[in-house]
Parts: sequence; structure tokens; C-alpha cells
Amino acid sequence: MLSRRTALRALAASVGVPLAAARGAAAGAGAPVDGASVVSAGARGGAAGGGGSGEGTSTAPPRDAGPDPSAAQGASGAAPLAAEPLYRISLAQWSLHRTLRSGALEAMDFPVAARREYALDAIEYVNTFMMADAPRDTAPRDAAWRSELKRRCEDHGVRSLLVMCDGLGMLGHEEDARRAEVVERHRPWVEFAAGLGCHAIRVNAASRGSWAEQRDRAAAGLRALCEFADGHGIDVIVENHGGLSSNGRWLAETIRAVAHPRAGTLPDFGNFSLGDGTTYDRYVGVAELMPYARAVSAKSHDFDDAGNEIHTDYRRMLGIVLDAGYRGWIGIEYEGSRLEEPAGIRATKALLERVRDEQTQQRRDRSASTSRSSP
Repeated sequence: MLSRRTALRALAASVGVPLAAARGAAAGAGAPVDGASVVSAGARGGAAGGGGSGEGTSTAPPRDAGPDPSAAQGASGAAPLAAEPLYRISLAQWSLHRTLRSGALEAMDFPVAARREYALDAIEYVNTFMMADAPRDTAPRDAAWRSELKRRCEDHGVRSLLVMCDGLGMLGHEEDARRAEVVERHRPWVEFAAGLGCHAIRVNAASRGSWAEQRDRAAAGLRALCEFADGHGIDVIVENHGGLSSNGRWLAETIRAVAHPRAGTLPDFGNFSLGDGTTYDRYVGVAELMPYARAVSAKSHDFDDAGNEIHTDYRRMLGIVLDAGYRGWIGIEYEGSRLEEPAGIRATKALLERVRDEQTQQRRDRSASTSRSSP
């Protein structure tokens, strides 16, 4: 028989509320743990949260970001509930890379910090903070460590979205045997991500050679990894992250060449340096990558006095993201130096919330205008 704690955790996960809410519901009911009491507690918790974006109390959507039927109508024809947000906001671990490297924050405590310090309920990991013994051993830490990390996520109502994988070699290596070795080094991270409940790993499509050679070599490595990841329910998504991968046209072409349903992209607002001082147009690049996007990275560095990012027009960029039909998570990835990391994260979150509110109102206005003009 399951322990009460295990039952509570499983039920909390199934209905999308933090473990604390499940505990409170069970205690209040004074009876066996049941779904109705937990859902009710989750709803009360969300209503009581108040303020800000509501990210810290909202229920995470499925990864395909499809609409929740209950958002349109309550049970038994009840009054409509609030519409799903245009996107939800998550936190990339890289936003705290200096804090983590200094030892001021342990990787194990990242989900707790995301919830308590930033009121965010979804996170994106970076594998280099969770390696067994980098750089000698690039494999993940053991299953016991992963289980404890997952427990902390569950206890604080934090959802694990993906693991960003770096330092594992070139998936597009020109030598077949070396490429196979790199694919092999990625496999434990697929298993690690699946064990945490993630939907994807983010990889790099690094290679050497001509345009076509790099495309075909990277596609071969990605396809091999996708075939393995498919058995674990994990997507393999590629970020624009230097070299030809920062050319949106090349990366979109490469994903098409992979020709596997698990292959996709993670468009980053800022990684479009092609080397030699040249850059790819970030707005064109994101537009080219959005048809294949399974996640989006809101890169930020610095802000003006009005709170706008000075390198990326977030209104224009998020318009591109939304016009592509994307309704998933957008991850904060603060990489600046003028602001301390906590301040940079909060500034990025505030900007994403503000633009989301503006975009929501604009779409409501357009919908209302269309309704009025219809016969």
C-alpha cells in the first residue's frame, strides 16, 4: 500500500497543485485523500495568491500548450472561468549561473529559489550544474540525487520543463564514430530529463564543413538521438547557439532534414552571432525557427529606464512568437552584468508580464472589433 505522503504527492501532480495544497486539503477534509478536495484547495490557493502574474500559483499547462476546456466553461455549464494566458513564464537556470558558480546557491535548491524568490512555477535546467564530476565525467548525478531534486520540485509545486545540454561534443561531428560517441554521451541526459518529468532536452547542432555538410551531419546526429529519446517520451530541441546554428535559415533547414517528430527548436531572442563580428537578424531568425518551437528563451541583458530590454524589442519579438501560434512556456534567461542576477530576472519577468497584458488586450480589442463588423 502507498504511504500517505506518496499518495498525496501523486494526487497533487495529477491535478496540478503544489503538495502543500494537497496536504491542506487532506487535513481539512479529515478523511481519505481525494481529488475533489485537492482541486478545491488548489483553486483556493490560486485565488489567494493575488498580485503579479500569478505564475507562482497557476496550474502548468500541457507541453503542447493546448487550451484547457475548463477555461472556456466550468463543470455542468457553470460560468466561464478566466482564459488561459497567452504564454506562461519559466526560469532558466542559466539566469543564476554566477550565483551557482559562487556556491551561494546549490543546484538542488534551484526549484525552491524559483518559487520562493521569483514566484515562478516552472524551470529549465542546465546540465553543467548537475554533472557527476565535470569535466572528467559529463554524466548526470546519480538517481538518488535526481529523486531528491524531483521531490523538492513536487513539494514546492514546481514543474521541470527541460534540461539544456552543453559540453557533450559535436552532434554534427564529421567522423561517424565520433558522432556516435557524442550521441551516446547525450543518452544519460535524456534519461535524467525523463526521470524529472521534463518534456525535452536542449542540444547544440555544432558541426564543421560546408553549409550542406554541416546540415547533413548535424541532422544525422540529431536523428539518432531522437530515435533514442522517443522511447523515453523526450523531445530533442536545438537552440540557435553559435556557428551556423545562429543562422535561422540553416537551423530550420536542418530540423526539416532530421525528419523526426521529436526534433524541434528552442528559439533564443539573442543568440544570433555568426562570428567575425557579423550577426543574423534576430527577428527574422526567430520567425524562421518558430514553426518548429517546443520552447522559447527570452534572453535579456540590460534595460532602459522604462524597463524595456535595450537589445531586443520584446513587443515585436513576442508578437512574432504569438503570431506563429505558440502558446507554451517562455523561459527567462537573464545574462546581463549591470544588474545583479535577481534584479535582472525580476526585470525580465516584469517585462514579459507587461507585454503579455498588452498583447492580451490588443487581441481582445481586435476580436471585439471583428464581432461588431460581422453581419
